[in-house]
Amino acid sequence: MARGPKKHLKRINAPRHWMLDKLGGVFAPRPSTGPHKLRECLPLVILIRNRLKYALTKKEVTSILMQRLVTVDNKVRTDVTYPAGFQDVISIQKTSENFRLLYDTKGRFFIHRITPEEAKFKLLKVKRRQLGPKGIPYIVTHDGRTIRFPDPLIQRGDTVKFDLETNKIVEFVKFDTGNLAMVTGGNNCGRVGLIEHRERHPADFDIVHVRDAAGHTFATRDTNVFVLGQGTKSLVSLPKRKGVKASIIEEQQHFLATQNKLQKSAISSAAV
Repeated sequence: MARGPKKHLKRINAPRHWMLDKLGGVFAPRPSTGPHKLRECLPLVILIRNRLKYALTKKEVTSILMQRLVTVDNKVRTDVTYPAGFQDVISIQKTSENFRLLYDTKGRFFIHRITPEEAKFKLLKVKRRQLGPKGIPYIVTHDGRTIRFPDPLIQRGDTVKFDLETNKIVEFVKFDTGNLAMVTGGNNCGRVGLIEHRERHPADFDIVHVRDAAGHTFATRDTNVFVLGQGTKSLVSLPKRKGVKASIIEEQQHFLATQNKLQKSAISSAAV
């Protein structure tokens, strides 16, 4: 009978969005306990080694982190399996690079390059609002933060813009119809669109209907909706396709166009 917390993770059981090859070994890096869930995070070792290609092995990642060169949300992290998650800001001092973790339209983590100005803040979704000891109000956010004395208008489901230098709320956006939102779970994970309306289901999940920039509508649970900004303007920059999911035919056309471009460039370079 097992005793204590699990310390291993088989590669075959690792989350699909990590995109680890099956034959790369028996085990995968198990994320440490932290602000994001095991299946909703990306360990730093995978981010630096597999995605950014700044290291070849886990040992090299360890030596990079031990030089205190990598910060997550403006805090130095030296744990190779530290769980970075949605909206986290990863900064690398040596290369002067800043990245924000977002989702692509296939539900995988997308490492989005951002400016130093944008790296000073992040968006947080309010998971719950409560009264603490001595009647002090506080909110708990999606990355495990507890923020005391929030604005009285901030409620569950709203999004707050959080300054990482002062650790204070700068502004907030209500979970209302007509606001821009990204889906963070389910089959539509990574899609971005305007909230059209919200179906109330007592004693069950509320359903939110969203319309993207291409005019396609889809529905998801309210717990999967992360508000990005007021109206059509997002508080953070978005990836290339702005969260619009391409059809299979559009993906094929884009792939063929890219292949033709590569072939032409190879022919022209060979002719020179």
